[in-house]
Amino acid sequence: MTAIDPVTLEVIQNALSSIADELALVIMRSAYSNIVRDSMDYSTAVCDHEGRTIAQGLTTPVHLGSFPDAMQALIARYGGAMSPGDVFLFNDPYGAGGMHLPDFYIVKPVFVNGVVEGYVATLAHQCDVGGIAPGGMAVYAAEIYQEGLRIPILKLVDAGVPNAAILELIGRNTRQPVQVQGDIRAQIAACTSGERGFLALIARYGAAAFRVYTAALHDHAERLIRAEISALPDGDYEFEDFLDGLGENPTPIRFKTTVSIKGDHIHIDWTGTSPQVKAAINGPMPTTRAMAYLGVRCAIGAAIPNCEGYMRAITVSAPLGSIVNPIEPAACGARGVICFRMYDAILGAFAQVVPHRIPGANEGGSSAPHIAGRTKDNKPFIISGGLMGCWGGSFARDGQEGISNPAANLGNAPIELMEQRLPVRITCYEFVPNSGGPGQHRGGAALRRGYRLLADDGVLIMRSDRRDVLPYGLSGGMPGTPSWNLINPGPEQKVLPVCPMQSTGMVAGDEFVHVQAGAGGFGDPLERDPERVLADVIAELQSVDYAADVYGVVIVDRRIDSAATKRRRDALRHAKGRPRSYLDHYAITNSLPRPSDRPNP
Repeated sequence: MTAIDPVTLEVIQNALSSIADELALVIMRSAYSNIVRDSMDYSTAVCDHEGRTIAQGLTTPVHLGSFPDAMQALIARYGGAMSPGDVFLFNDPYGAGGMHLPDFYIVKPVFVNGVVEGYVATLAHQCDVGGIAPGGMAVYAAEIYQEGLRIPILKLVDAGVPNAAILELIGRNTRQPVQVQGDIRAQIAACTSGERGFLALIARYGAAAFRVYTAALHDHAERLIRAEISALPDGDYEFEDFLDGLGENPTPIRFKTTVSIKGDHIHIDWTGTSPQVKAAINGPMPTTRAMAYLGVRCAIGAAIPNCEGYMRAITVSAPLGSIVNPIEPAACGARGVICFRMYDAILGAFAQVVPHRIPGANEGGSSAPHIAGRTKDNKPFIISGGLMGCWGGSFARDGQEGISNPAANLGNAPIELMEQRLPVRITCYEFVPNSGGPGQHRGGAALRRGYRLLADDGVLIMRSDRRDVLPYGLSGGMPGTPSWNLINPGPEQKVLPVCPMQSTGMVAGDEFVHVQAGAGGFGDPLERDPERVLADVIAELQSVDYAADVYGVVIVDRRIDSAATKRRRDALRHAKGRPRSYLDHYAITNSLPRPSDRPNP
C-alpha cells in the first residue's frame, strides 16, 4: 500500500482544486448567455473513479452539493458502458439526480489505459428550456411536464463523435437556441480542458497512487469535520421559517428543521415541513441535501477540503411528498427560493448551538425577474439574472450590502451589458434607505432595481419572497424589511405578489421595480455605537429621523448630540410600539406600501 505523504496530499488537493477552477474559468470565458457568463449561475467539480466529488470550483453551493446524486445516477445507468471520448448530458430531477430543468449537467469520464480514473463535471443554468414560460422559472407551473425539456442521461458525445440530433432537438425546444447551444459547447470545452489537467496529474503520480491519495483526501475531510462536530454540544435543535406563499392571497409555507448533533455526526430532519405544492417551488432531494451540507459548513466555519468525504458526517431526511422531497411529477423550476429558506432554517437552528457565529437572516435569497418577448424584427429576448443581495448583522459586524446570498454565490448582471444587448433601460439600481433590520449590528440594506421595457410588449415572470414573513433578527436584533414588486411605481402603481401565479403583461414604456428585502439585525439596536449610526446617516443609508426614532441617536448638523442621545435612548427603552417604527420609516421614506399587519406564522 502507498504510504501517505502529507505534503503530497496537500499538493494533489490543490491541484484538483485548480482543475475545478479552470473548468469554471473556461465556462465564464466561453459562455453565450448573460445568466451563465455574467451572473455565473454554474458550477464545476472533479470526481474520482467512483464518481465521488474530490474538488469543487468556487461557484454555486446549491449546485455543488447535488453532484453526488447526479454522479451516482450516471454511474448506475452507464457504469461499465462508457468509452473514451464520451460526454454525458442530463437534467431530469426524477431519475437523473437533477434539481430543476434549466440546470444541465455535462460530464466527461477520464480514461487512463482504458479504465475510468475519474470524471470532470459541469452544471450550468440554461437561459431557457422551453415550457410554459420564458426562462423556465414559471412559479405557476403545476407539474414538471409544463416546465420544458426533460433530458434523461444521454450520450451527447459518443466515443468522440457528437450526437448532432440531441443539440438540434434542444435547439428546437428553446426560445434562445443560440445562447443555450453556445453554453452547452462552453461546458464541453471546459470538460475537455479539465480532462487534460486531470490526465497530467495522474501521469505525474500514477493511477494506483492517485486512487490511494484521493481515498486519503476523503478520509482527511471526514476527520476534520467530525472533529469540529465533536466540539459542539449534543442535542436536538429545532427551528422553523416560512415562505410567504403563492399568488394574491398567500398561505405561509412552513420549513421545519431539527438539527440533531450526536458525537461526531449531524442529522438534519425536515419532518413538519409543508407538503409539496401545485407550483414550481418544490425541491427534489439533491437540493435538500445540498443545503444541509452548506448550512453545516457555514455554521462550523472551518477550512475543510471540498470533497465528498466530509459529507459522511452529515445525513438528511425529509418526508416523501413534502416540498423538500416531492413526488413526481411535482414542478420544481423555481425551486431556488426554497433553497434559501432551508438555509435560513438550518442556520436558525445552529444559532442555538453557536450563537456568536450565526448572523441574522439574509435578504431571503436571490429574486428572479424574467421579462421576455420579441423585438420588432421577431427575435426573442429574455431579460433575466437573479438580483442579489445583503447579509444579516452578526455578533462581530454589520451585514454586508450588494453581495450574493451565501447559498447562491452569484453576481448581479451588469447594467451596461443588459442595456447594450437587450431592449431594456435600467431606471434605478441603488441601496434602499432605512432598510434592513435594526440591531447593535444592523442587517444589510436592501437593493432596488428598475427595468423599463423598450420593446413593444412582453411578459414578466417573477419569483421573490420575504414580504409578510421578514428575515429574522437574532439576539435582540429586529427582523429585516419587506420586499416589493411594483409595476409603474407611483399613484397608479400595480403591486404584484411575491410569487405571482400568472405572467404579467407589459407594454413599451412600462417600468418594473423590484425592492429586495433588507436583512435581519443582531443585538439590541439601543446598544449600537452612535458613531456607526452617524456614519450611516452621512452615507444616506439612514435618515436623521430614523436614527432618532429607531436607534435613539440624536444627530444635529452631522454631529451626535450626546446628552440628547442619552435621554432619547432612556425614553425608548420604556416606550411601547418601538418594534414597528422602523418599518413605518422604511415605507414612508421610500414611498412604498405600508408593511403588512399580518402577524408572522
